[in-house]
Amino acid sequence: MNVNRQASIAHQQSIRRRIGQSNVFSFFNLLTGPALLEQVEALLPAHRERRFPPTETTSMFLAQVLSTDRSCRMIVDAVATQRLLANLPLCSTRTGAYCRARARLPTTMLTKLSGYVGQVITQRAPVAWHWRGRPVRLVDGTIVSLPDTPANQAAYPQPGSQRPGLGFPQCRMVGIVCLASGAVLNAATSPCRGKGSDEQTLLRAIFDTLQANDILLADAFYGTYFLLCALRARGCDGLFAQQGARSRSSDFRRGQRLGARDHVLELQKPKKKPDWMTAEQYAQAPATLRVRELRAGGKLLVTTLLCPKQTAKADLKTLYEQRWNIELDLRNIKTTLGMDRLSCKTPDMAVKEIWAYLLAYNLLRLLMTEAALLVNRAPRTLSFKHTVQMWSAWRSCGSDGEHDDKLNDYLLLIGQQEVGNRSGRIEPRALKRRPKTYPLLTHARPLARAKVLRHGHPKKLK
Repeated sequence: MNVNRQASIAHQQSIRRRIGQSNVFSFFNLLTGPALLEQVEALLPAHRERRFPPTETTSMFLAQVLSTDRSCRMIVDAVATQRLLANLPLCSTRTGAYCRARARLPTTMLTKLSGYVGQVITQRAPVAWHWRGRPVRLVDGTIVSLPDTPANQAAYPQPGSQRPGLGFPQCRMVGIVCLASGAVLNAATSPCRGKGSDEQTLLRAIFDTLQANDILLADAFYGTYFLLCALRARGCDGLFAQQGARSRSSDFRRGQRLGARDHVLELQKPKKKPDWMTAEQYAQAPATLRVRELRAGGKLLVTTLLCPKQTAKADLKTLYEQRWNIELDLRNIKTTLGMDRLSCKTPDMAVKEIWAYLLAYNLLRLLMTEAALLVNRAPRTLSFKHTVQMWSAWRSCGSDGEHDDKLNDYLLLIGQQEVGNRSGRIEPRALKRRPKTYPLLTHARPLARAKVLRHGHPKKLK
């Protein structure tokens, strides 16, 4: 028997053992049953029995954001059809009752649900998935677009560079993501303009998500003196790209030399107190901080991992390259799931919609984690898009409890699709397909509509 055949048999036997040990039914029930929603039953306000109770409304909200047609009409029609096929009393296909039930959902319920699923995922992650046994967390920010309504514009103003009536409200979100599993552990939102709307402020709002022994990866925007101090005080470490001004003045002849373009510096506390800090917080911050600065992979990095024997320069370079995963995760949430453009027309509902997307995303990551455990692979090697498609196919087959004996095989199907190794891939940031030849809207829509009524539509462009 050749070596490849022996390895294949050993791999199959390993999968069978994992299937026997896996508590997959309890995890899959998080997606198809009320077990997850019961975790936050205490968060529900007092409510009477309605057509759409909070738990059912949340399930419908999740199905809505996971659908290609994200309209309220679609999900209400789907529920009405399910009730018809299940020989239950018929319900109206009007969307008013569902929209009111969705508006009554507490935002804290969705945030707690998302955090609970993220916690379940991280607890399931074996030590081998971490970097040298230490959990690595990624942080970054992104912007989503809201419908252009007066309420959204008041809460989340459009960019100041755009004329009134031509832009869309924008909401900034900063999230902390687990590198091993891709789960969103926490997030914070704000307008894109005004005091407290920057990414540093949003990170401070969710900083308690980090635990001792965590390593935080982020781009150059986050590697500030006070964040590095906060990480050290919490027992965490950080690895960031060096900020622009400091990177231009870097001098490897200073400090303690560790190797070629690798040294330890002693930073001095900034003399000017940041606006967000109180005088007491500024006084309690250490007067100096030892950090390591190195140039690797064409980037200048700064870290609190000081020992070159424990963390070699090449290891830090490889670790920082993993920061790009959060860009892919945000793309999965915004593009694959569709959160890039929200559909809710009020600020409160827009925030709930964001958290519904994050909860749906985490539930899909939970599926990927279980599939990865079964096939003995890292979740990052599995395809998120494939998981979304498989989940949609499973739901469309009416599989709510009907095929529980196939759940393990279903997870194995998810684990079949690996993401190719595309390191060093470069693509131009340009579109090949030409857009429709419609002119751009250059006036507010009421003015443009009045102009059409007066002068007619312009001639078509050739």
